[in-house]
Amino acid sequence: MGFADQRFNVNLSILFTELPLLERPAAAAAAGFSAVELWWPWIDSPTPEQSELDALKKAIEDAGVQLTGLNFYAGQLPGPDRGALSVPGEESARFRANIDVAAGFAQSLGCKALNALYGNRVDGADPAAQDALALENLVLAARAADRIGAILLIEALNRPESPLYPLVSAPSAIDVVDKVNAATGLGNAKFLMDLYHLSMNGEDLPSVIDRYAARTGHVQIADNPGRGAPGTGSLPLEELLDRLRKAGYDGWVGLEYKPGDRPSAEAFAWLPREAR
Repeated sequence: MGFADQRFNVNLSILFTELPLLERPAAAAAAGFSAVELWWPWIDSPTPEQSELDALKKAIEDAGVQLTGLNFYAGQLPGPDRGALSVPGEESARFRANIDVAAGFAQSLGCKALNALYGNRVDGADPAAQDALALENLVLAARAADRIGAILLIEALNRPESPLYPLVSAPSAIDVVDKVNAATGLGNAKFLMDLYHLSMNGEDLPSVIDRYAARTGHVQIADNPGRGAPGTGSLPLEELLDRLRKAGYDGWVGLEYKPGDRPSAEAFAWLPREAR
């Protein structure tokens, strides 16, 4: 086994960002990849003009790549925000306005995974009230995902880089997955297992894999320290992905790492072209 046995996609919100958005799908294809994923690309607008959606759809189709994952609107990301759905007031309303837009865009490209970042704790807001709001919004998102035959992903981030984000362990994210599935009865909420974030939290990654592989809807990787390409840090990513495969995970593995001080096209030397 090894990297050659995995299905990798490229996150175009962290790789190829030296290029305009509409040029990134073709750049990923030129690097040998057949699939891509995206954070919500319009950080200032949960409801962009249809012309903007159409232009990105055309760029993805023209490049011949599959969109396999899309985030719902998550506020200023990259930036200080880590989602909008648990943030009372305007941000929650913006998330709700985005749900059908994101689901419709995903459906138009056959994308079957939608990631809903939980959002930061807010000064002056009751955490219990934020969690209740989050569940309401996640239920809406899960139902929208179900209407297009997609799964809803819940992601744990890491405390050092996201100190206000409440889901900073695999169990905390799994708890939200369970609550959403109990509330909807749909069973389409899944765990997004990001090995970089979990390692930054000091979690026992083999144990997390063994416990939660069956509940996992998507996997993302970057090495640690540094959030660079595999081989730039000390995580045994090849072994961990093998363990995931043996535990039954056969989905996509998102490459969500920083290219470093080089063009993104040069950040894939660790992966033979025939394995992309």
